[in-house]
Amino acid sequence: MKNIIGLVIIVLSYLGLSACDAPLEKNGSLQNKASVQHIDAATFEKMLTDTNVVVVDVRTPGEVSEGFIKGASIFADINSSEFDAIIKTLAPGKKYLVYCRSGARSSRASNQMIANGLTEVYNLRGGIMNYTGTISR
Repeated sequence: MKNIIGLVIIVLSYLGLSACDAPLEKNGSLQNKASVQHIDAATFEKMLTDTNVVVVDVRTPGEVSEGFIKGASIFADINSSEFDAIIKTLAPGKKYLVYCRSGARSSRASNQMIANGLTEVYNLRGGIMNYTGTISR
């Protein structure tokens, strides 16, 4: 009887402890369950009013000089050597709206941001070319 009670305690302890474990990747680090949300221009524009939103333009400086989405506050060229360092400084509790010219680079940038621990990253589908809101110069 003691053996059965001991076995039950061990099994219940194991189940209780394993329920608290987060999934691990093959290398033993915690998985980030977040994923990039690809949104249309209308949704992007509505989200601009949220006070917890940060708009990230990942185009080249030359592209930015031609105009950028009003509200953009971080200009981090995805192809620059500084991009990784910039995204490592971003606050995890914010929502990030990311865009480029057509949506391809911003999709890649968004995935890198998720890989660096950010959890709310939204990519503008079609990029600034698809955006109908206010463009600043």
